[in-house]
Amino acid sequence: MKKAQFWESLDQNRVLCNLCRFHCRIAPGRRGICGVRENRDGTLYTLVYGWSIAEHVDPIEKKPLFHFLPGTRSLSVATAGCNFHCLHCQNYQISQLSREGGGEIPGQPLSPEQIVSRALDAGCRSIAYTYTEPTIFFEYAYDTAVLAREAGLKNVFVSNGYITTEALEKIAPYLDAANIDLKAFSDKFYREVTGASLAAVQDCLRDYRRLGIWLEVTTLLIPEHNDAPDELQAMASFIVDELGADTPWHVTAFYPTYRMSDVPPTPPKTLLRARHIGQEAGLHYVYTGNVADVEGESTFCPQCGALVIERRGFRLGTCRLDHGKCRECGARIVGVGLD
Repeated sequence: MKKAQFWESLDQNRVLCNLCRFHCRIAPGRRGICGVRENRDGTLYTLVYGWSIAEHVDPIEKKPLFHFLPGTRSLSVATAGCNFHCLHCQNYQISQLSREGGGEIPGQPLSPEQIVSRALDAGCRSIAYTYTEPTIFFEYAYDTAVLAREAGLKNVFVSNGYITTEALEKIAPYLDAANIDLKAFSDKFYREVTGASLAAVQDCLRDYRRLGIWLEVTTLLIPEHNDAPDELQAMASFIVDELGADTPWHVTAFYPTYRMSDVPPTPPKTLLRARHIGQEAGLHYVYTGNVADVEGESTFCPQCGALVIERRGFRLGTCRLDHGKCRECGARIVGVGLD
């Protein structure tokens, strides 16, 4: 347990948490919507500092990040808890534990120093704060990120995009890249399926872009929920207009899980249609995910169309880049560490 950041005192020993965009008002003895920040006698504490529930070495492509240190490995860490309650969460066993586990917060002690040491020992180039929502273990992630930067490692968030501007600005100097879920382009979907707000996620995405953090966006396509062509067109246009045409967009396949076990998997044709919609909207890099599709996973030069980075799953194949430029026409392929 550690005293939390980003909160203020209210009357009757209540507190206002300003870490994420829900801005929970928390009574004494109660927790915020994330389930891991608790008001104890008028002081807000994080209950997951140094308390890891997952730790793995992953390809950076698994985040997914396709334009950030391609072909490298990232030590991925998480704690229990999440501020969303997505009905289709693939990691619900750990993200929802603080809600559904009777208040117990499982995990193992793992200090920021140990995380950095293990990342270096494993030959990783970065640390990814992922699997659950990194915002809710901000203090833990922040202290780790500072040490990681000192050790020459990069830092990555895989996030639902609900951190407040104030909190993001604090960690931004140490945060090198992020993949943010843009789960739909309907506020109705966000309210009913995640409990959140589309407008707040849009504002957060703008913050990431403004702060210069390398940004990639992922949308999981759920049949009959967020895969209508007009919604995808609006989403792609938002990415182009607000985040830039060079922002990679990953459209990925849904498989039945958690409280959406009755929804069918995403048909391959839906992914192909979404990719085409993104390209027609002007996005230079649109990828399909959670399916075997070498073309949809690979990077093509937006100027001449040549294959520049081939991917098969999380493995890199042919690479036709010279110092970050297409060998065929010399156009620069945007990203971090592509040279």
